Amino acid sequence: MFSLKSPYGIVLIALLSAIPALAQDANFDPLNLQSGFRRAAVNGFTGGSHSFVEQFGNKDSNGNVCLGYGDTAPDHIMVLESDLPKLKLQVNSGGNDTTLVIQGPNNTLRCGDDTNAANKDAIIEGFDWSAGTYYIWTGSIEPGQRWNYRLSASE
Repeated sequence: MFSLKSPYGIVLIALLSAIPALAQDANFDPLNLQSGFRRAAVNGFTGGSHSFVEQFGNKDSNGNVCLGYGDTAPDHIMVLESDLPKLKLQVNSGGNDTTLVIQGPNNTLRCGDDTNAANKDAIIEGFDWSAGTYYIWTGSIEPGQRWNYRLSASE
């Protein structure tokens, strides 16, 4: 038998404390951005039947509805190495009805849906993005829809 003060107990505590970090692994490639970048993009595919409304609540920090369905794990992790005064994230799935959810530092939440009636791909554009780690979910408006996409970031 061992106690929590023994070397084995310390190792056990260290392993257990790492579990939440492992749960935040992303499904697809990360984005690492810093002030002055021109454009960056990553690829992935939508899918899943997990409701974003159930996971994140009905509205984001700006009052936008968090629609869509996807995986419980984030699709991408975005690291902003410096504050960005303006950032635009846009999905290109060939016009399928996609959604975006971005959870940032201090649990800030940004949700996006259609860009306009002609294009059903999601977009989030905003100001004053703080340096830090952001988790991005790319979903579809209906559960279980699987579409390949390219997620682009620009200042």
